[in-house]
Parts: sequence; C-alpha cells; structure tokens
Amino acid sequence: MSWLWVLVVLLVLLGSVLAIAEASLTRMTRVRALALIEEKRRNAVILERIEADPPRYLNAVYLAVMFCQNGSAILVAILAQRTFGGWGVTLVSVAFTLLYFVLVEAMSKTYGVLHSDRAALAVAPLVWFLGRLLAPPTRALISLANVLLPGKGLKQGPFVSEADLRSMAEVGHEEGSIELEEKDLIHSIFEFGDTIVREVMVPRPDITAIEGDRTLRDVQALVLEHGYSRIPVYQDDLDNVIGMVFAKDVLKALHQGKHDMPLRDIVRQAHFVPEQKKVADLLREMQRQKFHIALVTDEYGSVSGLVTLEDLLEELVGEITDEYDREEPEVVQVGDGSFRVDGKVAIDEVNDLLDVELPDEEWDTVGGLMLGLLGAIPEEGQEVVFQDLVFTAEKVQGRRIAKVLITRREPQGHDEEQEEVGTG
Repeated sequence: MSWLWVLVVLLVLLGSVLAIAEASLTRMTRVRALALIEEKRRNAVILERIEADPPRYLNAVYLAVMFCQNGSAILVAILAQRTFGGWGVTLVSVAFTLLYFVLVEAMSKTYGVLHSDRAALAVAPLVWFLGRLLAPPTRALISLANVLLPGKGLKQGPFVSEADLRSMAEVGHEEGSIELEEKDLIHSIFEFGDTIVREVMVPRPDITAIEGDRTLRDVQALVLEHGYSRIPVYQDDLDNVIGMVFAKDVLKALHQGKHDMPLRDIVRQAHFVPEQKKVADLLREMQRQKFHIALVTDEYGSVSGLVTLEDLLEELVGEITDEYDREEPEVVQVGDGSFRVDGKVAIDEVNDLLDVELPDEEWDTVGGLMLGLLGAIPEEGQEVVFQDLVFTAEKVQGRRIAKVLITRREPQGHDEEQEEVGTG
C-alpha cells in the first residue's frame, strides 16, 4: 500500500503545479510574453507560443487538473477503506478534501497570482508538453460538449467583456494603481465607440459660414472675429456649400497682394458625413484622408451641423481650450442640487451629473428634451417637471432654449402625475 500513498503525494504535487500554471497563465498576456522575450527570460519563447493559442493549452491544464484531483481522491478513498473501514472512508475523504483545497486551490493559485511572470515561465515547458499530449482528447471532449450544449460553443478565448474592463478600471482606481484621469479615459474610449456624429456636432444655427461672393478681406474679418481657421463657403444657402476656406490661404493671398482674388478660387474641397456616422469611424477617416473638419447632413441631405477633429478628441480627453477661448462654462452649480446648464449640453452629461436616467433616444440635448416635454417653444421662466426634476427655461433665443435651470424637488407620491407643465 505504500506505493499508493506515494502516488497520492505525486498527484497532489502535480495538482499544485498545474494550479500554479492555471493561475499564472490566465493573468499572462501575449504582449507581456513578448516583453519577457525582449528581457531574454528563460522559457519566454515557449510562453509566447502558449499565449498565441491559450485555449488549447489551458484546456489541457484543466483536463490534467481533473485527473490529478479525482485520481488522488479515489486513491485516498481506497486506502482509507483498506485501513479504517466504513466510517473511516468518510472522515479521511473529508479531511483530504480540505487539505487539497488548502494546498492546491488556495496556496498554489495564490502563489501563481502573486508571482505570475516567474511562475508562468517556470511551468511553460510542462504546459507546452501537456498541450501537445492532451490535444486530441481535449478537442474530442470539447466537441462533445458543443454537441450537448445548444449552439456551437466559443471558438476563441478567454474573453473579457466591456463590463469587465470597466469594473477593472474602477477597482484599479480604488486601489490606487490607476489615476482618475486614466480611469475616465478608459470609460471614454468605450463610450466613444457608441457615439454618433449628431451627438458631438456644432448645430446648424451655430455654424459660422460666409457667402461665396464675399471678398478675402471679409474672410479675414470673420477669422479675426471668431478665431476659426476653417470656414464653410456657401452659395445662396448653407445647404449649397461650395467648399471650405482656410485662414492661412487667405492670409497668403493677401500677403501676395491678391486682394481682388475671387473667394471661389481659393476654396478647398468640403467633406460631408451623415449624422448617424460613428465618431470612431469618422476619426479614422479624418486620419486617412487628412482633413480636420466636415459638414454633417441629415437624412434629407440638408446641412444640420459641423464637426471638427477637436470635437472628436474632446469626447476622449474632455474639453480642449486655448488662450483664445472665452466661452462660458456649460454647467454651473447654483445651489444645493441646482444647476444652470447650456441648452446644448448632452443629456448623458446631465445623467452623470445628477445620477438620473433621463431619456436620450429622441433628444440629444437638455434643450431638446425640454422642447419635447413642453411640445412648444417656451417663454422665459416657463417650467416643466419630469422625474422629480424641475426644468426652467431661463434664456430663450428665438426658437432655441439657451439656458436651463435644473432643480431637484421632493419626490411625489406614485399616484401623482410625473410630468407637469406650468409657468414660472
């Protein structure tokens, strides 16, 4: 019987090594393995090959772990039966299970997590061997699982979802390993992929443009007044844009004494993009085609706004201002729970600010939400109550709501109407 005890010890030791391999390899990445190759670490090349196809080798490790765990448990039960009899089997099996958990599941996996680089390099040859040896049975078993399980299983892995990455960023910030700016940037990257051009564009009423029959001096005056380096040029109507005029082209022409040059002669090609285009796709397009500004069109072909490279980058890194910007802040806290916001502030920003869930499917801005709730253009001072928030139109310019005061009110009973309209 002594050789059986020796076999149990060997299986437990092998199980511990495999537990270290499982914990360290699941924390390892191919990028890290390539870095270890650059550092000329031993077994780094083998580790990189493993990380190039993780499922193959991890599945082999999982199968070997099952053999070690179940095999040692069966042998312990046989030895206990021969030595102690009926009740002895139960007591010894429970004791062995607890001991196995401490030695293999807890201690070994903790070591693999704490020393992932060193452990992964040490076990790489063994894992490489198991991946080659157990490849046929693991493929067969996984194929059987895919037959029994609805669907065709996962062809690649391991997988990390967007929610997992966001949670890791939050935990990393709480633990001090990730700065607040880095955490916000990670969240911005995911939001960037879901954002469309309509949500970041400058709306049509705010576009600064110039007619095609104006002079270069007129363009120069407009550039000095607004500080823009690129201005749309249109004929008769903004829907008929004939190109973009660049401030540096105008200054060059004026410097050369070409004061009478027709504006049409120096306009450059204008780029047009639809409202529903993803900003991530537009950013890549701007990089590829080398342009910094585009006009946005709606489904009917009319110009609905303008978007710049700066608008896209601000979605990632936040507001970008220079020494010439003199814009008022879009959000100002005016009291406990009260905020004065610009009418064009995005609803998503207000949701984050007030920790609410205002609908953003039909409207993109606070002004649009208020217009939708009222069903009409409000007068200054007019209010609307929605989700225990009071929206007051503090400033109305023409058909636009320029400033909105948002104030919390005490929650009302469930039987009361959740949306009210009144006059302040």
